[in-house]
Amino acid sequence: MKSPRIFVPNDATAVACGADRVARKLEAGLLARGITADITRNGSRGLFWLEPLIEVETERGRIGYGPVKPSDVEDLLHAGILHGSDHPLCVGVVDEIPYLKKQTRLTFARIGIIDPLSLTDYKAHGGYRGLERAITLGPAATVEEVVESGLRGRGGAGFPTGIKWRTVAAAPADQRYIVCNADEGDSGTFADRLIMEADPFCLIEGMTIAGLAVGATRGYVYCRSEYPLAFVVMEKAIEKARMAGLLGDNILGSGLAFDMEMRMGAGAYVCGEETSLLESLEGKRGLVRAKPPLPAHKGLFQKPTVINNLVSLATVPVILDKGGKYYRDFGMGRSRGTMPIQIAGNIKFGGLFETAFGIPLGELVYDIGGGTASGRPVKAVQAGGPLGAYLPTHQFDTPFDYEAFSAKDALIGHGGLVVFDDTADLADMARFAMEFCAHESCGKCTPCRIGSIRGVETLDKVMAGEQREQNLALLTDLCHTMKLGSLCALGGFTPYPVISALNHFPEDFGVAPKLPAAAE
Repeated sequence: MKSPRIFVPNDATAVACGADRVARKLEAGLLARGITADITRNGSRGLFWLEPLIEVETERGRIGYGPVKPSDVEDLLHAGILHGSDHPLCVGVVDEIPYLKKQTRLTFARIGIIDPLSLTDYKAHGGYRGLERAITLGPAATVEEVVESGLRGRGGAGFPTGIKWRTVAAAPADQRYIVCNADEGDSGTFADRLIMEADPFCLIEGMTIAGLAVGATRGYVYCRSEYPLAFVVMEKAIEKARMAGLLGDNILGSGLAFDMEMRMGAGAYVCGEETSLLESLEGKRGLVRAKPPLPAHKGLFQKPTVINNLVSLATVPVILDKGGKYYRDFGMGRSRGTMPIQIAGNIKFGGLFETAFGIPLGELVYDIGGGTASGRPVKAVQAGGPLGAYLPTHQFDTPFDYEAFSAKDALIGHGGLVVFDDTADLADMARFAMEFCAHESCGKCTPCRIGSIRGVETLDKVMAGEQREQNLALLTDLCHTMKLGSLCALGGFTPYPVISALNHFPEDFGVAPKLPAAAE
C-alpha cells in the first residue's frame, strides 16, 4: 500500500510562521502511531495568510489545512488528516480555493506542488522540455522565440528580453555571460524568493536556455543577503543539475556547455541596478556605471552580458516549451504574458497572484486581496516598491499594464503592491522615500547623493509648517532635478512616491485638497 504523502512548506514565509516546528510535531505524531508517511517539504503556494498550509494527497486531490500551529497537529492527526477528513482548519481541495483558481499560473505553475529539489518531480510537471526544444531549435531560433513571446523584463524597466538576447548574441566576443538579478529589494516583493525556494530548477533551466541561445558558457545568480534559505536551496539544485548532466560541458549529450554559480550580495539596495550589480559581482564597490556602453556590449568583466531579472529567466522554459505565440496570447497591448503580482501591506489576503496583464488595480485590492486587514477604507496602494508611486482609489480602474501605469506616472516595477488604509500619513511616507534614497545611494551622482538629503530636510520643514508654499516649490524642483539628472533609477525614481503623495494627498502635507473637478 502506498504511503500517504503530506506536504509541509519549507519556504521562508512558512518557516517564519512555524512550519519547521509543525513538520517535527507531525513526524513525532506519526511515529508514535506507527504510521509511515512521506513528508515532502514543498514551497508555499503563495497564499500567505494560510501559512503554514499542510496538504494531504487524496483521491479527491490535495486537501489543505491551515494556518496550522504546532499545537494543532495532534488534533489534526486524531481527526484523520491523512484521509483528508473534515476539521475546522480544513480549506478543502487546495486547487479549488478561489484565490488560486482565478490565477493563470505559467511561470509559477509548479510552485507549492513539487518537491523543490526533486528532478523527478520537476520533469514530471513539464521541466526541461523547454531546454530540449531549445537544443533542437538552435541558438538563433531560440532567441527569436523569446522575441516573439513579447516577454519584457520583470524587474521594473520592462525592456524586451528577446531584443537584449539578440544584441548579446550579435556582439563579437570570446566570452559571454548570463547574470540573473535576484537582488529582490523592493518592499512587498517575494516572487524571486519563491522561485528559488520552491522551483529552483525552473531558474536553472531558464538560464541554461539563455546561455545556449546567446553563446554564453557561464552564468551567475546574484542573490540578496536576506535570502539565506533560497541561497542554500539554489546551491543544492545547481549541484543536482550538474550531476544529472543538465549543467556542465555536455548538456543533455548535446556537446554544448553552460555552467552557473551563486553569488551573495551584501545588502545594498542599489545593487539591484544592473551595472552596480555587475560591479559587485566583479568584487568591487557597488557603484553605478555610466551608460553607454550597455552591459549587452560591455557587461561583466567587460564582456557581452545578458542581465535579466529572475522572473524573466524563470519564464523562458514555458515560452520554449509551449511556444512564443502561446505566451504572447496572454496580456494586453505591449504587456504580454503573465505577471506574478505580490499583494502585501495592510491587506486581508496577502500573497502571490499570477495573472495576465490587464487586470484592474481595484480588482487586485478588493476582490483578490479582500480589502484591508484592518477593516478600514483603503487610502492608497504603492506599486513598484519603495520608489513607486502612490495610487489613490479613484485610479483603481487602471489596468495592470506597463503603459497604463506609466500614463499615471506610476511604475509596475517588480510587481509589488503595498496597501495602506486611511490612517496612513502619506507625507511621512514621502519623507521615508527621500530618507531611503539617502541611506541607499551609492554616492556616485550628485542629484541622488545630495538631493535626497536636501529632500528630507525640505520635507521636515513642510511638515513643520515652515514657509510651506516656498518649500513645496523647492521640493517639486528638487524632484524634477533628481528625476532627470540621476545616473540610475534609485535617484531617478525617488520623486515618484513624493510627487504622487503630494498630488493626491495634499492634506497630509498641510495643503488644502484640490477641488473635486480637478481630480483625474
